[in-house]
Amino acid sequence: MKNILMINGPNLNLLGKRDNDIYGNKTLDEIEKICKQRCEKLNYYLETFSSNSEGSIIDRIQLADNQFDFIILNAGAYSHYSIAIRDAIESIDIPVIEVHISNIYAREKFRNKSVISSVASGSISGFGYKTYLIAIDAINELDI
Repeated sequence: MKNILMINGPNLNLLGKRDNDIYGNKTLDEIEKICKQRCEKLNYYLETFSSNSEGSIIDRIQLADNQFDFIILNAGAYSHYSIAIRDAIESIDIPVIEVHISNIYAREKFRNKSVISSVASGSISGFGYKTYLIAIDAINELDI
C-alpha cells in the first residue's frame, strides 16, 4: 500500500466560489473525496492537509518524510515565490508531485514560474481538478 499526502495551499479552501472560469466549480472537499475514492480503488491511503499558512505547509512537509511515500502538492500562490517551501521539499527524501488546477503558463506573467518545480519529481497543470487524479495515476503507473 502506498501512503500519499495531498497538501493544498492558500485560497484553495475557496474552490467552488473563486474564479470558477479558471478553477472550476468543485470545492476542495469534493476534490479530496474524488481523490480518496481513486486511491481506495488502487488500495492506497490518502491523507489531505490544507492551510493558508506557509509555516504550516512547511511543517507538514517536514513531518511527511517519515510517514508517507509521496506528496501531491498544490502550493497555490506560494509556488511562485516560496523558497522556504522549496527548501523543505529539497530536504526530504520522498517524491513530490506539484499540481496546479489552472495552466500557470497561460496566466499572468508572475504566475508563469514555479520555484517548486525544480525540486519536484514532476509538475502537472491545466487540467482542472483532474490534475490531482493525474498525479495519483502517475504514482500508480510510474516507478517514482
